[in-house]
Amino acid sequence: MRPTAPPSPCGERRCWAEWMAPQIQLPHPADRVADALSLALLGALAVIAALTFRHYGLGWDDYTHAEYGGLLLRLYGSGFTDQRALSFVNLYAYGGGFDMFAALVAKVLPFDLFETRRLLGAAVGIAGLFIVWRIARRLGGPLAGLLAIALLATCPLYYGHMFINPKDVPFAVAMAMLALGLVRAFDSYPAPSIATIALVGIGFGLSFGTRVMGALAVVPAMASFALLFAGEAREDIRTALRHAGRFLLRLLPALLIAYALMALIWPWSVVSPFNPLEALFYFAHFFEKPWQELFDGTILAVTDMPRRYVPTLFFRHIPEMFFVLGLAGALGALIAAGNAAVGLGRRAALVFLAVSALFPILYAVLTRPAGYNGIRHFVFVLPPFAVLGGLAGVWLIARLMRRSRIIAAAAAALVVAGLIPPTIAIARLHPYEYTYYNWLAGGVKGADGRYMLDYWGLATKEAAQGLRAKVAAADEQPPTGRRWRVAVCGPQRSAQVGLGRDFTTQWQPQGADFALSLGAFYCARLDAPVLVEVARDGVIYARVYDIRGRSIPTLLTQPPP
Repeated sequence: MRPTAPPSPCGERRCWAEWMAPQIQLPHPADRVADALSLALLGALAVIAALTFRHYGLGWDDYTHAEYGGLLLRLYGSGFTDQRALSFVNLYAYGGGFDMFAALVAKVLPFDLFETRRLLGAAVGIAGLFIVWRIARRLGGPLAGLLAIALLATCPLYYGHMFINPKDVPFAVAMAMLALGLVRAFDSYPAPSIATIALVGIGFGLSFGTRVMGALAVVPAMASFALLFAGEAREDIRTALRHAGRFLLRLLPALLIAYALMALIWPWSVVSPFNPLEALFYFAHFFEKPWQELFDGTILAVTDMPRRYVPTLFFRHIPEMFFVLGLAGALGALIAAGNAAVGLGRRAALVFLAVSALFPILYAVLTRPAGYNGIRHFVFVLPPFAVLGGLAGVWLIARLMRRSRIIAAAAAALVVAGLIPPTIAIARLHPYEYTYYNWLAGGVKGADGRYMLDYWGLATKEAAQGLRAKVAAADEQPPTGRRWRVAVCGPQRSAQVGLGRDFTTQWQPQGADFALSLGAFYCARLDAPVLVEVARDGVIYARVYDIRGRSIPTLLTQPPP
């Protein structure tokens, strides 16, 4: 491949500006190959998802979310007379678009409700990958799109959660859709097209209607709009005011679309005009009785997690290549924001992505909210981070091509090599990909005993299936007149689904035949024969014990909070 521009000496600031050109121009054959590989990757992920979605167990929240989806369908099906969804536990304060759609789709597909939820979650996650590809391709060309989608697809945190997480991944995809709409809007400032306006409205409605944290998108949007206005005001304040007014006026229909969509998937939000503010206040303060989790080797109340909680886990959960390229891309975008050599609309789009990726983490450091379940609540920063990583990677390759094709090829090979370890980890940890820790953290082996691993409790399914197989292989029968009794330290309903009709579950070990315990710090290791062990990379995710004839006082290492 030949360089598309002559070599030129440049300082770092100017080189960043060159990276921010409308697209990183590479030879057309490379563009076609990159697009073909991107589509092939999406197709391969769809096939893998179709073959593996049944492997994922149920977590602590699956039953509750499934019930919420059913209640939302009944709300609409009853003509709003059945209003249980508007006061159901605390889920009424969340949008239920995913839960409701899954309950509806389950009536059509030949799978049970929970299998449908897993398959639909995978479809939503793949849709997010497609959106990331479109954003990166628009800003950096086909190769940037390919790299962005590869970074996100090989991120175990995203890949694992897209099958099992009914809140955070749909929210992340909705925020990515909003990002695509706003990137298009800033790029066509001050007159976005009708399609762009609709995309902004749909993205904002889905994001805010899924989680009230969608309000965070206002911060990067305002930063980008301020950059556009200030840039034009330097030349002509009247023109700047006229364009700003025209832009905001054209986006008004997007607000109407967003409100209608929010009302559809989050009906409680429109019962009272102040309900969204009430939800915002509700989630700004911890809303449950605090429990304890493991962080950096110490058991802490979730309300007492240190300010470093999110950045520490982000640094340990994200694959190294993804982290380095994403951070470089964010810094490069912020540097380019002050460079007049870059088009104003483009600078605004890049600032939006950089602030979208960095601000939520900074906000968590400053406000110190309750920290729990790792960083699943911050999955939504991964799509903009992946786009920025794709741009940074292609900038690096394009710049090195000016010096030496051999060096550029070596850099490209290094980037590809950086994608291999997390890909291997995804296969090795399956179906617990979301428990991944990177090489710097020592993998799951190094994280064991220091950080939470299977906090969803997905390993109950594999443990339950193992117990069923053991009992069947030994041709054992339960005591006359009752079913096998299993004490569970973990999500009891999930274990019951995995065990089937011949078993019944309970919380206390007294009178139980077997004990199924997660490998979490709060589940005690029992002095009893081990029938089943669920392990990955030498780490125990769950065990099943034979406790017949034994006096076991509790399955817990400490009393529940």
